Amino acid sequence: MTPDADPAKTSLSLSPELLEAVHRVAGTEELLVAMDFDGTMAPLVDHAEDSRALPRSAAAFAALAELPRTTTALISGRALDSLRAVASPPEQTLLIGSHGAEVWMGPGSTELVLEDAQRELLADVRRILAEIVEQAPGTLLEDKPAGVVLHTRLAANDVAEDAVAAAKAALQDRPGVFLKTGNRVLETSVVHASKGEGISFLRQATGATAVVFAGDDTTDEDALGSLIRGDLGVKVGLDFTQAEFRVEAPTHVSDFLEALLRERRKAVGG
Repeated sequence: MTPDADPAKTSLSLSPELLEAVHRVAGTEELLVAMDFDGTMAPLVDHAEDSRALPRSAAAFAALAELPRTTTALISGRALDSLRAVASPPEQTLLIGSHGAEVWMGPGSTELVLEDAQRELLADVRRILAEIVEQAPGTLLEDKPAGVVLHTRLAANDVAEDAVAAAKAALQDRPGVFLKTGNRVLETSVVHASKGEGISFLRQATGATAVVFAGDDTTDEDALGSLIRGDLGVKVGLDFTQAEFRVEAPTHVSDFLEALLRERRKAVGG
């Protein structure tokens, strides 16, 4: 279904309460639509580089980016370069990467620069994780500007659990190292940041009078928990959440974005 298709079909997967909330938030003066990417706009895949947004979600998100008084943003655990490669975001979309450690607010944005002590600590973290990966078949590392990610999606369950446990034992009490557990990943960083802080920063920077955020992972709870009265948070999947609303899968995120686009167009005359 395209963004201009029959709205009755969209409503089939969205509760009446969620549709009413979409209608309400779409009428705000300055709207920020901030979305997680993997597991939200894009289905989860075994190989991170293969991830792509569902076509309907991508089309609705791009159309929202063109509307007056509407700002779109992606808030991801991915490094910014990786996020750009898989998401191909609209030119005017703002980007928060590495769980808030990297920020792109348009041309001229400054890149993340680590201090000497942080670079040394990051190298040590990577060495520790590399030793664990050598002993854990199916696990692999992903380097980010401020951290290293231990991926376990391709490992057997017991191997994955042992690898994560070993990494936590080695790093959780290390000063200056911050850990986040996600969906078959353990994120390490030498910069303290969160998606919740990313939401707060974007709200202030854009002057948003209401924020929409949708995410699927435990790391997205920081963002969902940062929302305030008048915002709209949506959890993707069946895990525990602080969000008031949820949808089951990325395909329903497409329905949600199309409903939001339809209502926002009515509100701003786009």
